[in-house]
Amino acid sequence: MDAHHLHSVHTIFSPAVPTILVPASALLAIAFGVWLWWRVSFIKVGNGHHGLRTENGREYLLEEEQRGEDEIVQKVADLQDAISEGANSFLITEYKYMGVFMAIMSVVIFVLLSSQDGFSRDWVVDDKGHRTAPAIYNGAFSTIAFLLGAVTSILSGYLGMKIAVYANARTSLEARKGIAPAFMCAFRSGAVMGFLLAGNGLLVVFLTIMVYKKVFGDDWHGLYEAITGYGLGGSSIALFGRVGGGIYTKAADVGADLVGKIEKDIPEDDPRNPATIADNVGDNVGDIAGMGADLFGSFAESTCAALVISSVSTLGTEHVYVAMCYPLLISAVGILVCLLTTLIATDLKPARGINDIQSTLKWQLVIATVLATPAVLAVSLCALPKEFSGIFTEEKERVVKNWHLFFCVCTGLWGGLIIGLVTEYYTSNAFQPVQDVADSCKTGAATDIIFGLALGYKSAIIPCIVIAVCIFVSFTLAHMFGIACSALGMLTTLSSGLAIDAYGPISDNAGGIAEMAAMGEDIRERTDALDAAGNTTAAIGKGFAIGSAALVSLALFGAYVVQADITVRDSSILDPEVFSGLLIGAMLPYWFSAMTMKSVGKAALAMVEEVRRQFATISGLMEGTARPDYRRCVEISTAASLSEMIPPGCLVMLTPVVVGVLFGTRTLAGVLAGALVSGVQMAVSMSNTGSAWDNAKKYVEVGTMLLTHLVLWVY
Repeated sequence: MDAHHLHSVHTIFSPAVPTILVPASALLAIAFGVWLWWRVSFIKVGNGHHGLRTENGREYLLEEEQRGEDEIVQKVADLQDAISEGANSFLITEYKYMGVFMAIMSVVIFVLLSSQDGFSRDWVVDDKGHRTAPAIYNGAFSTIAFLLGAVTSILSGYLGMKIAVYANARTSLEARKGIAPAFMCAFRSGAVMGFLLAGNGLLVVFLTIMVYKKVFGDDWHGLYEAITGYGLGGSSIALFGRVGGGIYTKAADVGADLVGKIEKDIPEDDPRNPATIADNVGDNVGDIAGMGADLFGSFAESTCAALVISSVSTLGTEHVYVAMCYPLLISAVGILVCLLTTLIATDLKPARGINDIQSTLKWQLVIATVLATPAVLAVSLCALPKEFSGIFTEEKERVVKNWHLFFCVCTGLWGGLIIGLVTEYYTSNAFQPVQDVADSCKTGAATDIIFGLALGYKSAIIPCIVIAVCIFVSFTLAHMFGIACSALGMLTTLSSGLAIDAYGPISDNAGGIAEMAAMGEDIRERTDALDAAGNTTAAIGKGFAIGSAALVSLALFGAYVVQADITVRDSSILDPEVFSGLLIGAMLPYWFSAMTMKSVGKAALAMVEEVRRQFATISGLMEGTARPDYRRCVEISTAASLSEMIPPGCLVMLTPVVVGVLFGTRTLAGVLAGALVSGVQMAVSMSNTGSAWDNAKKYVEVGTMLLTHLVLWVY
């Protein structure tokens, strides 16, 4: 090995730096999350008495019948218990289904990977004396990594749900003191989820790599190929968690609003509405647990993609340990930056008034992105050799410089911020697009639908351009490794992104509890202001998830093309097999959306019928002297979502297998590319349309309330 080559794989950081920094950052994130949880726990809920207060067997629900501080606090505690019970019941049942899926997939993964060399247990020694692990090692340890990824994803979603239902009632109670205490409670609780997820995800993958190094020895390619099971496990659970939770929350939401608000003309989250508990449960299992699993899946996939791609370069072949830890170091410094940024919103400069909420949340992303940029530069220059090669599959000798990777990560980092700001513009009622949607309601629902759909389609333009720029720059500088690092860059601020995303459903639940506990209009106005900002932050979180998923999907697609030995000539769209695959792939997101939307419709129909039945048969329900059967509505949403999530999940999981077996690798390449291209626009437009409609509704309601107050004042 010549002097130049020795210099090319030298790094400024010693091996001790990633060995200490990565787990230390992960443990610090977990400790910080626990500390924030501890601070939230100082807000007391309930007086030790459990169960609904009754008199003569009837529940008193209306505002004028609430008496005293203790009774309101106890009512809030009872509602929190009901929401927590419903969310727990759904997730535990859902995880049982997932357990069966994990067991089946584990067997499939082990058999498929281990059978490549006839289940041989003998290590292979090549001409250079390098030992390569047998396929059974790849099968066994890929299966273990798959299970670890799945369990970590489940844990991330479940912990997020637990802190959300822990914080919703506390946020309602804090809203009596003002905007600032309520905001700090909701945001701190959201940050708990963000840091626990980021810390757990990073720590588990790091420890897995350390253990696998002992098993695989010098076979680093085999090691990192086995690690990819971690990403598959995370993304598989995210698929079912997102679909199941989404069906649950939307079915309950539609059922509650159609009958309660439209037919019975009672306020949103009124305790007389039988579906209101199910609606609030849905916020936690869909927008908290589902989103947590979703973003964890993106993090795991992008990390694994970067690791397996770099393992075939000189970084892997020359066993440059520090450089191979580069993806983990990026995530580690991202945690440290987000920790400092979070303290600004929770302690140094929290939102003091209604007008401060949106800007405080937005500055979280801006400050985190600005601070992360020099940190990424330092890691890129110190953890990577000045030059290395083997990244470009068709130009193995092409040199990649360490500062190239800095630009790859930064395109994702700043691209994520731009997507977030554009999402805010199109979904916040402080800006013209949402105000136009609200104004279109003057002529009826039809024009409102037209304006909302147009807003969603238009909102996809800039995010798609941003993703395209990220792909072009990253691919030009560092091929598929650059794209995977760009996806990691977009997730560098994962902790802050998840914090502001989880803040939304917590605030939404707080508003619902305030309404059900009859805490008064002034409290509801404060929680509505928190919730309106939360709708926008939830859309921003979805934007990050979509953007990072698009980038990591392309990186994984590149890995597939390499493994399948598909050249540029083979993958031309002029090839009839590839073009046919493109059309089929572009259709798949529409098929998937149709299945999930119909599932929501069927579940919502059952919910509407049940709510109508209760209003018609339960005497005294509209008068507030009888308690609705909340449990029945929770059971309807749970049963519908669990049964309806299976067909869409099977569509996603089985399509590549069926196409690959029946039509070959080139057609499958077209299917994967087509699904990626059409799915991004659909995801962005549908997410932003929904958030815009929601905030337009709140914009109209706030305007109506202000007008009513003005008329009463003049009168």
